[in-house]
Amino acid sequence: MTGNRLTAQGLTLAYEDRTVVDGLDLQVPDGQVTVIVGPNACGKSTLLRALGRLLRPKRGAVLLDGTELSRIPTRRIAQAVGLLPQTPVPPEGITVADLVSRGRQPHQKWWQQWSEADETAVARALERTGTAELAERPVDELSGGQRQRVWIAMALAQDTDVLLLDEPTTYLDIAHQVEVLDLVRQLNRERGRTVVAVLHDLNQAARYADHIVAMKAGRIVAQGAPADVVNAELVDEVFGLASVVVPDPVTGGPLVVPGPPRSTHTAVPEQAVPGT
Repeated sequence: MTGNRLTAQGLTLAYEDRTVVDGLDLQVPDGQVTVIVGPNACGKSTLLRALGRLLRPKRGAVLLDGTELSRIPTRRIAQAVGLLPQTPVPPEGITVADLVSRGRQPHQKWWQQWSEADETAVARALERTGTAELAERPVDELSGGQRQRVWIAMALAQDTDVLLLDEPTTYLDIAHQVEVLDLVRQLNRERGRTVVAVLHDLNQAARYADHIVAMKAGRIVAQGAPADVVNAELVDEVFGLASVVVPDPVTGGPLVVPGPPRSTHTAVPEQAVPGT
């Protein structure tokens, strides 16, 4: 049976006077992979930032174990919740090994800066993300895909029960996207980690999520298991896209196939097209 360590109540988020998320309630299922989907600028990443205490609510609250994040010491939050933002910037000249090792800072004490447990966690994170061979290279010399896997390694080294990932497949080709999402699911299945990820690809969300949260204009339109949530009506409502939803031949879950484009303009007569 799942619980809800991480929740949001009446959450309103804004940048200055522009409200992005309005009156949102959310319960993140413990021990599951939750994926937030929706069109651009609907508030997905803003919500994730608030769940990681990077953004203070205008109204309402985010709670961890029943306590508002604003009342919890930063160190304790960092020991429980790991966050990989969308476009992190590494310190200039830092090596891969040094960056990944920074994920261990919340677990270190002033009298014990580095331990065998830290060493093991960093080595495991590098191995799981396929970045061990890059350990001594400067991060700013890596390709976009390599760099993204290094950031994920740092988040894994933090070894938290809750992991927040904002578009973790950015810059990755399709093979590495699958590798990363397989890894995320493996961490969830083997370690029982609660994962909340923002993804653009609805079919990837449907394949890897246990729980989908569909957002539009700062509000939750629907949430639940992919089989219960992803249908042609939802795709039309959230994305404005005509589609057919069929069973995924690999997983049996929902697979969105875009329908014919909606066109309101009149076709150009053949004789009016230059060169015909």
